Amino acid sequence: MHFIRSFGPVVAPSSSQEACRAGIGAFIGLALVGLFLLSPAIDLTTGLYLVAPFGATSVLLFAVPNSPLAQPWSAVMGNTLAAVIGVIVGMLVPDLALGVALAVGLSVIVMMLCRAVHPPAGAVAMTAVMNSDVVEQLGFWFALAPVALGTIALVCAAAIYARLTGRHYPFRQFNEQSKHLTGDRNPSERLGLSEAELTQILERYRQSFNLGVEDLARLIGAAELQASTHAMVPLKSADVMSRDLITVRPETGLRQIADLFRRHKFTSLPVVGKNDEYLGVIFQIHLINRARQADLQSQSSFLMAFRRIFSRDSEDTIPARDIMSTTGPRASPDTPIAALLPMMADGEVDAVPVLDGDRITGIVTRTDLIATMARSAVRPL
Repeated sequence: MHFIRSFGPVVAPSSSQEACRAGIGAFIGLALVGLFLLSPAIDLTTGLYLVAPFGATSVLLFAVPNSPLAQPWSAVMGNTLAAVIGVIVGMLVPDLALGVALAVGLSVIVMMLCRAVHPPAGAVAMTAVMNSDVVEQLGFWFALAPVALGTIALVCAAAIYARLTGRHYPFRQFNEQSKHLTGDRNPSERLGLSEAELTQILERYRQSFNLGVEDLARLIGAAELQASTHAMVPLKSADVMSRDLITVRPETGLRQIADLFRRHKFTSLPVVGKNDEYLGVIFQIHLINRARQADLQSQSSFLMAFRRIFSRDSEDTIPARDIMSTTGPRASPDTPIAALLPMMADGEVDAVPVLDGDRITGIVTRTDLIATMARSAVRPL
């Protein structure tokens, strides 16, 4: 049974949304490259035409953009180096079978030495050797066009598509600034391990080409955060949530919302409908963003714009529905406290509303979680 299972899938299941995102991205990327930069037919004048390995490159760039094998250096340099080697071998080795094997083998060696491993590059080397007539006319220009220019075009398309769909490509480096644009790493990624130590771990388990240092840091951080929840007292959201809520209506004006924040010193305000059904939440950052927009529109200082929002003399014409968030995480009264930790660990949200059906029954703030963890830490075993 174990032997049979070893032939089954080992990759974690993907959502249909992610599969469609990757497939549509590959379609758009290759379509744009073929339409604007390359020709579907072989063009021996400019060398700008599509080659089969671009399909494999698209799979990596759009389906697994976090992979070290899909990063720009690996994709562009890997394909280009393999093309150069394929041209050289095709010129020097007359036997087709021997030439293909030699070109792919040499490409693997050179790519690994140059830290530019890109699996589709093996197909690039084969293409060069197996199309001797084309390579004979293009020569080393084949490595530049179509291979290098075509790969660069795909990388650019993948970078733009990733940004438009909320992904990171090229993937961030280990020492990149946090989302707060400071030198500190994101809270869930702060480890006692240095970049060199993480690199040694990858090398020890021979995973350098499968997992990046940044990926490993994120996984260890997430694992430590999840492990810490096992030691917590098994409380539920209903045990720690605030029940006496101050809420606002969708039509509540911005000045009144600002007054509530100032009076109660809250970090969040739920927005509810006529029957107390939950509609969204307003965080203080929403007021700050609104002040920044007012600053840009009026060309006044940010401080003056922010003061106008909190001023009683300001126009109260902006309703809550225009600034509230409707897509944040939610919990039920039975949701374990441990499940709320990852939601607020990186500061994306300051509070998680607790819903019973469509109605809000409470809210769990970051302060509530800290207080709960503090009580758990001092509780005798």
